[in-house]
Amino acid sequence: MAAAAPPPPSFTKTLSHSPSSSAKSPTLLPRSTFPFTRPLLLIHRRRFTVNNVISTNHNVSLSQPPETFISRFDPDEPRKGCDVLVEALEREGVTDVFAYPGGASMEIHQALTRSNIIRNVLPRHEQGGVFAAEGYARATGFPGVCIATSGPGATNLVSGLADALLDSIPMVAITGQVPRRMIGTDAFQETPIVEVTRSITKHNYLVLDVEDIPRVVREAFFLAKSGRPGPVLIDVPKDIQQQLVIPNWDQPMRLPGYMSRLPKLPNEMLLEQIVRLISESKKPVLYVGGGCSQSSEELRRFVELTGIPVASTLMGLGAFPTGDDLSLQMLGMHGTVYANYAVDSSDLLLAFGVRFDDRVTGKLEAFASRAKIVHIDIDSAEIGKNKQPHVSICADIKLALQGLNSILEGKEAKLKKLDFSAWRQELNEQKVKYPLNYKTFGDAIPPQYAIQVLDELTDGNAIVSTGVGQHQMWAAQYYKYKKPRQWLTSGGLGAMGFGLPAAIGAAVGRPGEIVVDIDGDGSFIMNVQELATIKVENLPVKIMLLNNQHLGMVVQWEDRFYKANRAHTYLGNPTNEEEIFPNMLKFAEACGVPAARVTHRDDVRAAIQKMLDTPGPYLLDVIVPHQEHVLPMIPSGGAFKDVITEGDGRCSY
Repeated sequence: MAAAAPPPPSFTKTLSHSPSSSAKSPTLLPRSTFPFTRPLLLIHRRRFTVNNVISTNHNVSLSQPPETFISRFDPDEPRKGCDVLVEALEREGVTDVFAYPGGASMEIHQALTRSNIIRNVLPRHEQGGVFAAEGYARATGFPGVCIATSGPGATNLVSGLADALLDSIPMVAITGQVPRRMIGTDAFQETPIVEVTRSITKHNYLVLDVEDIPRVVREAFFLAKSGRPGPVLIDVPKDIQQQLVIPNWDQPMRLPGYMSRLPKLPNEMLLEQIVRLISESKKPVLYVGGGCSQSSEELRRFVELTGIPVASTLMGLGAFPTGDDLSLQMLGMHGTVYANYAVDSSDLLLAFGVRFDDRVTGKLEAFASRAKIVHIDIDSAEIGKNKQPHVSICADIKLALQGLNSILEGKEAKLKKLDFSAWRQELNEQKVKYPLNYKTFGDAIPPQYAIQVLDELTDGNAIVSTGVGQHQMWAAQYYKYKKPRQWLTSGGLGAMGFGLPAAIGAAVGRPGEIVVDIDGDGSFIMNVQELATIKVENLPVKIMLLNNQHLGMVVQWEDRFYKANRAHTYLGNPTNEEEIFPNMLKFAEACGVPAARVTHRDDVRAAIQKMLDTPGPYLLDVIVPHQEHVLPMIPSGGAFKDVITEGDGRCSY
């Protein structure tokens, strides 16, 4: 039996569990809330329903039979629950997992050794595994899978699960658990991981009947991929893994509440209204986010038909080519002046696949205050949450864009009257007046310059992962992303240590591609142990480390708002500030990874070229000044009028 966890007591809005409630209009709850109104009893089955998570698949049958699959077992041959679990993963199309073994999960690992389909990429820490699974999912679009043992192994997945939920990344995490008879006894390495992760997963399961494994795995992948994607956790007690069973692969999914909330096709009248608003506007702007990553072609066609300039969120980079003439690049706290100017001056804001995050909007009352707002998003909980739209559609943005494009193509003759050339000229003047730029000081290496050189040498085609901090923002500003799934970064959670494991996942999921982790020394050292993984797996992950010996973004805020008072942001050796500490080259050497250091601007191009030309993994330690600031910058809670475009740590404020 699979039991789903009830919501925490703090959620007071629930759906009635009476038989007639399914016919009523659903009460909208936060997406992480599940409408169970009675305490969980392990001997009872629970029907799983989810609010505000809407599937994009309109043709899914709950009893849909699996595709033809050739099992290594005879149909009537008993096998362990762990073998059923691994075969269920195989049937979902899984070929790679990121799993770290332990006492409660070793049965699963034994089963993995019996699989001829699934490869385990062994991380050196469970957090490395979950971030690698995220990187795999971000780069491929297919759910990443990570596996950990009970207790500390499971809790080490927490940051990755929270990150995947905030950034809407499809992922399935599987954890071992102590045997059923020991649950609740404070057994060795027991943590109630279902309870721990309830609010940071789209859904989770505690499997209490070995016969439920095929259905639970199928449901988990469906939930992870459909609607607004997200992470799903499956907790499997060790005795369930060991129990013999003849699996029933034809069990239907039991998601009646979830399926009942499938969205209808976008309302054509609302789409017509949006087209009318476009025709009436003089200064329209597209504000596109991570929700558009699956609809890049439709977005490009929409821009081609309308000529509307595009501003991207951090998560939306690549959905529309950042090098295009109509691209305004990134908006928000560290967005371009011209992107933020466009939103501030616009009379129509088309918000597609976005959530009006605080790092984009700043002061909400001042954000797009002159504009009518159109908001299209797959998650009804996001519509009106932060900014009230004038027109809203809760639907798959891909379907909405297809509908808009169809209407626009049908009115192509009339569309010739659409003329936003004056508006585009106004924005081009802003681009000339306030370009992204940086200063050079002697022979020191500007970090922005290193990223520009990488962009040139890879022709903008690399898959780029990052940690979190200044280097992350510079990578967003100065690398010109051409397509979706090129840009892998921890956006909503801002989890340091993300870059190297995410690059591992991308290299596994998309072999043959150039994968570069643009990292900072603070972020890199948080998962430095994964150097061993890229060496052993011979993954061609290139690490370009922008090393300034400080927590750069915190230093920038200290400079601007705390009179440059350093509060534990120096990461070097205080007794010898002249040396580079720690010596990242020694970490690489210890793991047998080729490495080099570059300290002079004139040597950067050759050093990066050597990094790209070296087969397998490579670490390039780029020493940069800690005084550099990420600009432009709109202070937290500020508005466009507060934008900062000058200065660095060499100045006093």
